[in-house]
Amino acid sequence: MSLCLAAGALVVALGRGEITLGWRHSVQKTLWEEVWRETPAGLKIVEARIEGSGAGMDPPDGAKLVDGFWRWRPALPPLKEVVMRRSGATADWRICTASGCRAMGDYVPADADPVTLKICE
Repeated sequence: MSLCLAAGALVVALGRGEITLGWRHSVQKTLWEEVWRETPAGLKIVEARIEGSGAGMDPPDGAKLVDGFWRWRPALPPLKEVVMRRSGATADWRICTASGCRAMGDYVPADADPVTLKICE
């Protein structure tokens, strides 16, 4: 198994283990990141973190401020896939793996929308 990005018929392998998805809010310009882990049950969110709050991006009760980010562990069951939309109105998604961080556009065409994170075999 490995983690993959899928956009239409294009599937790009990202490797095994964990991935961090990052994006900036279109109004607040604050960074939001989610860490996802590949598990036998599906994609499990390990942590969510945000630089600040406002415009609908407030951290939930129980979030802790650590190293400039509000951090928490969302109570979600494992998911089959995570669907990401690309409006073009904001900077592209940032994808971080064990080998480093790159813009989503380095993996899939700029007009690919939606793009799905999933476990591939």
